Amino acid sequence: MTIAILGSGDVGITLARGFEKHGYQVVMGTQHPEKKIDWQGELLSFAGAAKKADVLLLAVKGGAAEAVVKAVAPHASGKTVIDATNPIADAPPQKGVLKFFTNLDESLMERLQRLAPQANFVKAFNSVGRGLMINPDLEGGPPTMFICGNTDAAKKQVTAILQKFGWDTEDMGAAEAARAIEPLCMLWCIPGFSRNQWTHAFKLLRA
Repeated sequence: MTIAILGSGDVGITLARGFEKHGYQVVMGTQHPEKKIDWQGELLSFAGAAKKADVLLLAVKGGAAEAVVKAVAPHASGKTVIDATNPIADAPPQKGVLKFFTNLDESLMERLQRLAPQANFVKAFNSVGRGLMINPDLEGGPPTMFICGNTDAAKKQVTAILQKFGWDTEDMGAAEAARAIEPLCMLWCIPGFSRNQWTHAFKLLRA
């Protein structure tokens, strides 16, 4: 299976290395394929990477996500698109709380799904920092990754990936659940901005 990481920043590079670690073929898409980054694999345009891949992973800034999805939509039909983005506004945190450019009645992932209706979006990797995305080793055991999306087969595919990456997975339902999952980014960041604590993750406890 070939994974296209769409985004060549720190999160994209971290996830690319994680997929390579677990035996996946990885290509990376970026707006500037000619630039030098700290990754030795194949670097293509967004559309070029999407065309070559079986699964896409969106790892760009939230403000750029819609433009990237428009660029890759012709090559995303029928494919799973893992959405790791958050709608973080270009404004400083207020008392440790990030500002979003969406509201609680619409998530960024819902916008993206409408732009590429034939793709199968699954929200994941948005509620933890890059340092813990790949096989996190925490005292409380495997943390929980909350996912959602409209296609059960795509969510099963993402769940299998998350299991390899050392995560427990909780399927929260359809794309509308991203309205609740995306703000987990805000909650995760508060200890970091307030107390410089960034080594934590969420865990759902079941009776």
